[in-house]
Amino acid sequence: MSDQRLTFKEMCSEFDVTPRTLRYYEYIELLAPEKEGRSRFYTPREVARMKLILRGRKYGFSLEEIRQWLLIYEKEGTAAQSQAFLELADRQLTALEEQKRELEQAIAELKELRAETAKNIKSQTT
Repeated sequence: MSDQRLTFKEMCSEFDVTPRTLRYYEYIELLAPEKEGRSRFYTPREVARMKLILRGRKYGFSLEEIRQWLLIYEKEGTAAQSQAFLELADRQLTALEEQKRELEQAIAELKELRAETAKNIKSQTT
């Protein structure tokens, strides 16, 4: 795909996103496809950016964090972008670990409540 450009429809299909999502990413300047008339074409650069955007979303980064991170590459290069990623990743890992603890606690409490309720039902029917 080195020289190949993807159409709008191909880009949606390639990344399994809706047209609305793709247009939104353009609107907030995460993507900047080449435009010819009313047609949009996505270069390998835009395809790579889309991969990074979706990976960032998977890990829970906000679109603004992703946008700022991509801007760092354009303005300061790879080393600065890598350093910024480490900081973002550390912060996100802390947040995800906290969410994990909260989920584990909620699961334990729900299991306990379920067991107690099942026990009460059983004692009421016997």
